[in-house]
Amino acid sequence: MSPIRTTVVGSYPFPGWLEFATQNLHKFGAADIEEMIEDAVIAAIHDQVTAGLDVITDGEQTRLDFNLSFYGFIKGIEHNETETRKFGPAAHDQRGKNNIVGELSAPNGLGAVKEFTRLKKLAPAGPVLKASVPGPYTLSGRLLPNNNYKDRYSITEALLPLVRNELEALVAAGCTEITVDEPSMSCYAYKEDTKRFVDIFNRTVKPVVGKCYLSTHLCFGNFKGRPVGYRSIKPMLPDFLDMTVDEIHIEMANREFAEIELLKPFAEKMNVAVGIIDVKNYYIETVDDVADRIKKCLQFVPAEKLSVAPDCGLSQTARWASRQKLANMVKGAKKIRETL
Repeated sequence: MSPIRTTVVGSYPFPGWLEFATQNLHKFGAADIEEMIEDAVIAAIHDQVTAGLDVITDGEQTRLDFNLSFYGFIKGIEHNETETRKFGPAAHDQRGKNNIVGELSAPNGLGAVKEFTRLKKLAPAGPVLKASVPGPYTLSGRLLPNNNYKDRYSITEALLPLVRNELEALVAAGCTEITVDEPSMSCYAYKEDTKRFVDIFNRTVKPVVGKCYLSTHLCFGNFKGRPVGYRSIKPMLPDFLDMTVDEIHIEMANREFAEIELLKPFAEKMNVAVGIIDVKNYYIETVDDVADRIKKCLQFVPAEKLSVAPDCGLSQTARWASRQKLANMVKGAKKIRETL
């Protein structure tokens, strides 16, 4: 791995016209929609390539949310709006939930392979192409238990093979880098069994270990720029060190680099991608800000094991800000690389 690799978590803001179009889909034909999706992915690729990133994604332009759109591929569920708060300040309880009405299955996969194939077709040569898929525990969070699936863990176990199949299909499609997003694990590490989390994670990724560059993204929530979890790395240790990954991505910038010393034990076991760009803040980090933050990280993570990224996906950050933040992140990383 090149020292101080520049990467992203996965999502990127939708162009304004795409948001408008999704509210008026009945006016578009199937060919129009496919063209629109391609145009949106081209825009996301353009912004990332222009910034100079080492690793890019499709910006998750076909996903309603980093994981909510996956429910459209899962059989045995139906949308439930009754449990959703409609008014007042934006928060996680305004996100949709789903009732389980049958056996959970995904006969046509979860959609990530089509996304990756499109990215491969549209992206220029050079950057590494990455796919991000939510892990089964995080994916279980929007499904309501019933008599057959009595709690979140039993739902997780039902989703685990669906996610595992998607990871295997991505590798078969030629994907060389995959992030399994499990922010629910980092959010609830303070109150749940962290050994159980690690067991779930490792069983999910087992078939693709060694077949791709595998990472996980851990953060404390970012719906409408708002966190949701207990924002501390400490409860994740030492158990999360046993996750079978090449790289762990941890939110840092929004937490003012609190507990940065806890990156050290992770760096002894795996590569570390540090969130050094605050996606919740419209202050645009300067190149010098980025360079200073990378210097902090280098006290605990060797350059050859360090990647830098935004804290979370950029879907909740306006595109004008996302562009500038990514460009300065890359310039700051380059500045430090030249001093090594």
